[in-house]
Amino acid sequence: MTALRFAKHVFRIAGVWGVLTLTPLYFTLDWIGRQYPPAITHPDFYFGFIGLALVWQVAFFVIATDPVRFRPMMAVAILEKFSYVITVVVLYAQGRLQGGQITPAVPDFILGSLFIAGFLKTKSALAE
Repeated sequence: MTALRFAKHVFRIAGVWGVLTLTPLYFTLDWIGRQYPPAITHPDFYFGFIGLALVWQVAFFVIATDPVRFRPMMAVAILEKFSYVITVVVLYAQGRLQGGQITPAVPDFILGSLFIAGFLKTKSALAE
């Protein structure tokens, strides 16, 4: 698979995955509060996080349209993925999260790693 096709597929898959996993969160505020008490007391932060995360999915779709042109945004997308992963790991290490709360960070770690691969692979396409 060429570098460009790889990057296009990775970012398109990331966008689809994100939309499919984030959209249902709009309907789970109360459920999350019951599963992981205490209840969420600042729904503005909760829904704001979901909205912002969904905007990033749009950015992933944009990057997928032309990975070479939008290569600088790949670096920002890598930061987006790993900022969440690092945050969850630190909170877990501090005992502020339960085990089940760390698992949503696993796909972000995988996608962030694939974003790094896409970023590195598209460097050769810059010379063409």
